[in-house]
Amino acid sequence: MDLDKKPTEQARKATVLAESAWLITVFCVVCGAGIGGLATLLAKWLVTLKWAPLKGPWKLLTSVPEPGLTLGAVTVGALLGLLVGLIAVHESLSVRISDDRVVLTTRETSQDFGHDDIASAFRDGKQLVLLAPDGMEIAREDCGLPWPRLAEAFAAHGYRWVDEDPHRDDWRRWVPGTPGLPEGADALLRARAKARKQGDSEDARELRGELRRLGVLVRDEKQRQYWRTPRQP
Repeated sequence: MDLDKKPTEQARKATVLAESAWLITVFCVVCGAGIGGLATLLAKWLVTLKWAPLKGPWKLLTSVPEPGLTLGAVTVGALLGLLVGLIAVHESLSVRISDDRVVLTTRETSQDFGHDDIASAFRDGKQLVLLAPDGMEIAREDCGLPWPRLAEAFAAHGYRWVDEDPHRDDWRRWVPGTPGLPEGADALLRARAKARKQGDSEDARELRGELRRLGVLVRDEKQRQYWRTPRQP
């Protein structure tokens, strides 16, 4: 082996994939402004009807003279869009892939995995999933990145990218009292179902981690939860 040989460009450079914060923010602002403008048209149409829900507030809104009404609605919509955009940027996933490790960053928190920690990576709906050699999921994150580029980057740095979940046939739908779960897992799944119903994503995420510590993996499909225990493919 030639120790003086320089590493390849691919080996020296990591691949970083991240959604454009500028693009996300501008998109949300434009959508918010558009919705604000449409709201004024909707209000003007509703007050012409003999019967309409919440007609009083609509009349109050349309009492504002133009162009103040439209400009105000567009401005409020744009500001709400900006808020949504900032939240979306905060929640978005960035992925740094090198020959020796993968770093996932979201919500200002990073997860760092060595090359040998990752047996395979794949797409499950809108989520990126990393599997350990023992079949345990070490990461499952919502992902808005372009999947072909992501798959190409993983393969280019020597990771195994698969087209579908190797354990797709092992998932079982959870219902309260499901047999075969480790002690305490059913209660956590109940709590997680409640958190998801209430829209508490942070609590649902934390409960997923608690279930993982019990050896139970969970994935969501609409309002349903599916579970499995690790099994080496």
